[in-house]
Amino acid sequence: MQTTPMTKQGSDALLEELKDLKQNQRPKVVAAIAEAREHGDLKENAEYHAAKEQQGFIEGRIQNIEFKLGSAQVIDVTSLPQTGKVLFGTTVTITNLDTDETVTYQIVGDDEADVKKNKISVNSPIARALIGKEEGDDVVVKTPGGEVDYEISKVEYI
Repeated sequence: MQTTPMTKQGSDALLEELKDLKQNQRPKVVAAIAEAREHGDLKENAEYHAAKEQQGFIEGRIQNIEFKLGSAQVIDVTSLPQTGKVLFGTTVTITNLDTDETVTYQIVGDDEADVKKNKISVNSPIARALIGKEEGDDVVVKTPGGEVDYEISKVEYI
């Protein structure tokens, strides 16, 4: 089985969601199904069908999370030697050399990526260009709009 990199924070978040699904959501939907069954004819029972649909969603999500966690290679960036190199899980501040605009990203796994939270996938063009580089290095990122030059201002292992 191929492993997928995941940050410690991403793993913790999935474990928390899994715990909630198994301990809270699943029992609630089972109770809702039991209650809907008591109302009689299941063919025209909207509550029953909605609860069964919700149960299917919950069970599917549980399987999905368990698969992701089972194939995850959890990387705790805080335990890595702080060499100043950009690695999976590091938080990188880069400066656009043309506009002087500065932005900070954390490089995370595909499932954790959220641009609104400045978490970019390790497979994104920016992350691929940054991995292996060091603080102070200039990096050329190929984007759909052309090449953009950045300087790595800061690399943090947080």
